[in-house]
Amino acid sequence: MEENKEMYSYRYPRPAVTADCVIFGFDGVDIKVLLIQRGIEPFKGKWALPGGFMNMNETVEECAKRELKEETGLTNASVEQFHSFSDVNRDPRERVVTVAHYALVRLADVKGGDDAASARWFSMNEIPSLAFDHDRILRMAVNRLKERICFEPIGFELLPQVFTMTELQNLYEAILEVKFDRRNFYNKMLKLGILTEAEPRPANASRRTPSKYRFNAEKYTELKQKGFRLEF
Repeated sequence: MEENKEMYSYRYPRPAVTADCVIFGFDGVDIKVLLIQRGIEPFKGKWALPGGFMNMNETVEECAKRELKEETGLTNASVEQFHSFSDVNRDPRERVVTVAHYALVRLADVKGGDDAASARWFSMNEIPSLAFDHDRILRMAVNRLKERICFEPIGFELLPQVFTMTELQNLYEAILEVKFDRRNFYNKMLKLGILTEAEPRPANASRRTPSKYRFNAEKYTELKQKGFRLEF
């Protein structure tokens, strides 16, 4: 015990470290962001990104995953660091540096946790004013997501196991905030080789009955490793 006290005794003040998480989901039409309503001061009652203080015995990534589990019930999210935020007055309690992460999850995977007043998905055009500097963190995460979708086929993490081409197009349009020609998008995605028809179309199916697809996990992984650039 004495050794631990000595280990964490410093001559000069040190900032605290937190991990904040931007969690993106997709409902088939809109990109959603998971926010938690703060149950304590500061900013009690305001919406914020999931996150919290890092313990002495964990990495910042472990902290991010622990906070996600406590606040949202997520246990298997793959989180990725994208920036640190260190403005001197970003937290009224004390000097705090946060390492921001983002994760892409399926909406159904979030069941709610016990460490927040409530957790809720918001569409991008419905985001309320956020606590701390979380508005800035969210804006940077959205920009990172737009960059990533052009260099990595990310739909695997956001779409259900079986989906239509329309849902895939809606995902790209929602993230990039553009509209694509349906035929051009369809042909480009099929040429990538990352889609496999989930089930054969019935012989008597109407032309309006959409085909359903799954991601080809092997080809998907290959593209991620080799590098990927999608241009329309």
